[in-house]
This record gives sequence, structure tokens and C-alpha cells, in this order.
Amino acid sequence: MIETHAHIYSDKFKSDIDEVISRAQDDGVERIYMPNIDSESIDAMLELEHRYPGYCIPMMGLHPCSVKKDFEKELYIVEEWLSKREFVAVGEMGTDLYWDKTLFEEQKEAFKIQSDLAIKYGLPIIIHCRESMEETIDLLTTYKDSDLYGIVHCFSGNEDQARRIIDLGFKLGLGGVATFKNGGLEPVMQNIDLSHFVLETDSPYLAPVPHRGKRNEPAFIRMVAQKIADERNIDIAEVVESTTSTALQIFENNKHPN
Repeated sequence: MIETHAHIYSDKFKSDIDEVISRAQDDGVERIYMPNIDSESIDAMLELEHRYPGYCIPMMGLHPCSVKKDFEKELYIVEEWLSKREFVAVGEMGTDLYWDKTLFEEQKEAFKIQSDLAIKYGLPIIIHCRESMEETIDLLTTYKDSDLYGIVHCFSGNEDQARRIIDLGFKLGLGGVATFKNGGLEPVMQNIDLSHFVLETDSPYLAPVPHRGKRNEPAFIRMVAQKIADERNIDIAEVVESTTSTALQIFENNKHPN
């Protein structure tokens, strides 16, 4: 399995990160992709890459909740890092209307700047879109004739939104919310072609059932895969094979997936 989205450099893993990694490896997680948050998270993320080369793999981007009035300074740092070494994606970036709606214009500008950087460097984008699914689709529609591609992380929309996102060249990241009784993702899991899904946990957040409310970790990704398998009435091995193939296509090929 491929863990496409985990903040395992978080302080919440400070005391037992080696055990967390070991559990993930023992449970069949072949790689963990780490989205950046802002300039303050870079050192911890790159330290984990150094400790687990080829296993903990970093991205570079600015999270929408870190977009403030001076967000241009943060984006200069993002661009500087992208120019001096390789990363597998631009992210985590996007919009968030859950916590604070007052900086939405700045978030949209940061979205556009990072999307342009992704096109420049031939990288996918990893999109955060909490309470802003339609706004995200509108932003992506402006790039529909470009080479922009990537993953809509923590997808929580309906089937129609899923199909519109896929038509724009993006895949859907499914995590713990898929296992929630009130998650509402059953139609998406049942009716959207399996090739459009990737697995994620968003650790340490959004742990799947039966761990909901506790610290999430990459080993729990199997529970997400099992939920998708159950909804489609197929074997979990089919889910693992498909999502792994899609994830590697996005992150390793650095080209628009078919």
C-alpha cells in the first residue's frame, strides 16, 4: 500500500516515530508521502526523509491555513526549495473555509501561484479543500486546458463533484472519513472507477473507525482500503493493487496520468 498523505513529522509522533514507521512497514505500507505545511515544518519533514530515505518522501507547498497577509514571503521559500532540489509534488496547498473565511482571496492567489509552480516543474499538486469543494472545482476549471494534475486530498464531496474533479484530470484521496457513518462517501466508493482513488490517512488527523478521535497513523490505511473493498464487494487486494498503481503514477512519473 502507498500512504499518499501523512504529516508524520508532526510533534504528535515525536516520542515514538520509529515505532510508527515500523508498524506501517509491518502492515504493508511501502511508502509514505509527506505534505509540507509552511516554512516552520520543512526542517522536521526533511529530517524524517534523511532518517528514512526512499520511504518518507517530501512534498513542498504552503497549506491554506498558513496563508496569512504576508503569504508571498512563504511562497518565496516554497519556490526557492523547488528550484534547488527535487520534490514529488507541490503541496499541501488549496483552500479552507472551515476555520477562517477572511483570507479566501489570499488563499485563491496562493492556489494559483502554486499551481503555476507545479506546471513549471512538471509536478502534481495535492489539494486541501475543507468546506470549499465547489470553490476548488471552479479554480481547477481555469486550468482545464493546462498540464495541471494531482490529488484532491481528503475528498468528502458527492458523486457529481467526484466526476467533475476526475474530468479535470485529478484523482481522489480517500482516508478516514470514508469509514465514518456520516461520511457520505458510499456512493463515491461504489460508483466511481477504482482507478481514480488513492489511499491516505492525513495522520495524525482523521483516524478511521474504530480509532476515530484518536491519533491517526499510516498503518491504519488498511482500514480505508478494506472499507472501499467492502463497499465494492471486492477483495482488498484489488483495492491495494489499483491505488498503489495510481499513486506511483502520480508521484513517480511526474507526468499527467491517463
